[in-house]
Amino acid sequence: MDPMILSRWQFAITTIYHFFLVPLTLGLSILVAIFESRYVATGNETYKRLAKFWGKIFVINYAAGVVTGIVQEFHFGLNWSEYARFMGDIFGAPLAIEALLAFYLESTFIGVWIFGWDKLSKKMHLAAAWLVAIGSNISALWILIANSFMQNPVGYAIENGRAVMTDFMAIVTNPNLPYQYFHVLSAGVATAGFLVLGFSAWHLLKNKKDDVEFFQRAFKWAAVYALIGAVMVGLLGDLHGKYLGKHQPMKIAAAEAVWVTEDPADFRVIAGIDEAQQTNTFELLVPKALSFLLYNKFTGEVRGLKDLQSEADAMYLDQYGSANYIPPVALSFWSFRIMVGSGTLMALLAFLAVLRPRIKLLQKNTLFLKALIPAIFLPYIASTSGWILTETARQPWIVYGLQKVEDAVSPNLTGGTVLLSLIVFTVLMNATVGVTGWLMFKYGTSDPKAEKAAG
Repeated sequence: MDPMILSRWQFAITTIYHFFLVPLTLGLSILVAIFESRYVATGNETYKRLAKFWGKIFVINYAAGVVTGIVQEFHFGLNWSEYARFMGDIFGAPLAIEALLAFYLESTFIGVWIFGWDKLSKKMHLAAAWLVAIGSNISALWILIANSFMQNPVGYAIENGRAVMTDFMAIVTNPNLPYQYFHVLSAGVATAGFLVLGFSAWHLLKNKKDDVEFFQRAFKWAAVYALIGAVMVGLLGDLHGKYLGKHQPMKIAAAEAVWVTEDPADFRVIAGIDEAQQTNTFELLVPKALSFLLYNKFTGEVRGLKDLQSEADAMYLDQYGSANYIPPVALSFWSFRIMVGSGTLMALLAFLAVLRPRIKLLQKNTLFLKALIPAIFLPYIASTSGWILTETARQPWIVYGLQKVEDAVSPNLTGGTVLLSLIVFTVLMNATVGVTGWLMFKYGTSDPKAEKAAG
């Protein structure tokens, strides 16, 4: 049992579970604040009920996200101490700022928001709602500042075998950051939109007289919100792909299974990937489409994995000797397609949801509402596959070009120790996310009249 492999599995599993919760926190915090803003602006009690109803789900999701996030902190010291030693000067600063500024901001004002409905003025309570939303999204920003350094190191120097910060502003203005952060934020907006759409559809199918107007209003807001999120995810993903084509060509080549340099480059819709032989056994191609996606024209070179491997091997030969720098191609290729396919379907469903009040067929036929219930899971599938692509397609690097994964693991780990913690963490994460999902379902399908009575 290789401690490094087990440690990678452990971190991957806990990260995926944690990231089930993060996008909804980002997007739903904003949507709840928007509902309360409408209540304060119009005095319409329905918007207050909407804020309180969906706010319950936000609080549940937020609490579980805090628990799963804390678990991740232990990995750096226990499983990845060499990474912590190498990156501590840089990675520690954004995490400290995130905890001291953003996390305390959101955790403090979420309490004010929960317990202050009848104790604060409308505007003061609304301010608490927006501070929670701002804190949540600033928290994600600082985490992604740290992650962006791992993707694209800037503002550093190597001293005594460690990465040392030399330019704080370079780190917080990392050119990779805007693409990554706003892509994640848009995913959060889409996730929140689809969750509200799905639960609203469930209630509309029940067709309870007292609930119809409430959930029709929630449905209309969520449809627009989900469409904005889905469209922005696609646009920002396209811009990020163009950026990676210039700065991380190995990641693009892996995601597109391009083994040999092409100009113009074809887009592979599907492919049979033989990583051992470094070839594709079959391909369904769209001629010149990959060049167009990367360069907005039907010509443009996309370097292949074999050429990039030769370049990397020569670049790092003195440091690592001859080594393999090609990431897992099949995993990268299919993760990308699952992400894009899920995102495309989300955009289509959200567009139809926006049009539903104007199309009699969609109003009369219950099939569309039924389809929106399982569609709640689409953003989770897209986000998970997107993070798998982001993190695995830069292998073998944990910090791109600076530290390999094999050099980041704690030196004194044993396979048995990591296996035990892997099992324990997986069981706990399953339980946490399972209970969270059950509570969200319980409150998402509950009677909204409770909010009316409480208000």
